[in-house]
Amino acid sequence: MPRPKSHTKDSLVEAAMHRFWRYGYSATSMGDLVKATGVSRHGIYSDVGGKRDLFLEGFTAYRETVVRPALQAMTNGDCGLAGIRAYFETQIDLAESVGLPGPGCLVANAMTETAPHDERVAAKVAEHNQCLATTFEKALNLAAPNLPKKDIAALGAFLTLSAQGLWSISRTTDQASALRNYVGTLLDLLQQRITQ
Repeated sequence: MPRPKSHTKDSLVEAAMHRFWRYGYSATSMGDLVKATGVSRHGIYSDVGGKRDLFLEGFTAYRETVVRPALQAMTNGDCGLAGIRAYFETQIDLAESVGLPGPGCLVANAMTETAPHDERVAAKVAEHNQCLATTFEKALNLAAPNLPKKDIAALGAFLTLSAQGLWSISRTTDQASALRNYVGTLLDLLQQRITQ
């Protein structure tokens, strides 16, 4: 009679997600995943496949557990610029709770490390960035309903790029105040742009 599993697929994916988030794809071996998850190689292969499959599952889990709650700040009610500020603050609070310098953003990390060499990861990064830009656009439409659609789209793309840059910087600073100052400047510039 086989022994019952000591883990679930969700717990395996979550533990692997944290390993990939902190150390990246290339610096994580199957041995590292066994140690981080407490699941044998056989168990990992049986539940999800190999390292790449586990990374892709972890990427999806990251978007659900880390990104979605932050995006809700921009989609709950009539938020506008306050929602954009709340999105950044939610992510900075998370970075503080993990400890700075921290792991940054799994998506931003994947965008520079893995996506250039892996079409499936590149597609997931593009999907994430499009979702982020669209959510920024919705908040901008609330803040500046008279701004032309092309300007809203350009600002949504700009905020997406700014967010990825901010999370990358969070990997090199131990000061949350520096991140908040950056966001303050970003939002001041945004306010000036939409009130011209």
